[in-house]
Amino acid sequence: MDDVTTLKEQLQQRGYKFTTQRRATLDVIVENEGKHMTPEEIYEQVKKKYPEIGLATIYRTLQLLEEMNIIYKVDFDDGKTRYELNHHTEDHQHHHLICVRCGKIIEVKEDFLEKLEKLIEQNYDFKITDHMLKFFGYCSECRKSLSGSDSETECK
Repeated sequence: MDDVTTLKEQLQQRGYKFTTQRRATLDVIVENEGKHMTPEEIYEQVKKKYPEIGLATIYRTLQLLEEMNIIYKVDFDDGKTRYELNHHTEDHQHHHLICVRCGKIIEVKEDFLEKLEKLIEQNYDFKITDHMLKFFGYCSECRKSLSGSDSETECK
């Protein structure tokens, strides 16, 4: 989201102001792009610069930014809601590799499912608008530390 002016105009068109709180929240998301932050993590970053902003304000701002399609929720099946910038240039949300040991999240930029989508659409008369794919396993760092143990499940 490089064009803050566009965001400001979108907010004004919907009857909202581009407040310091909204700007601070969006700045943290942009500055930490790719980190898939929870509302609490965003709040911790925002309050360093603006200690008067409360967690409830962050939640309301995230909800508004999501409604405006500027960010979207990501669920990694760990009980936490995370947020990511919505790059409108992408046809689909990108895929993620999730380490079940340390929680590291790696983005897979390539979309290997285009042929599969076309096949599904043809075979099932179904128009796919989006998909999300998550792979669970062990990152390279955790695999290195696990190599000395007898079983990968010992370290969970």
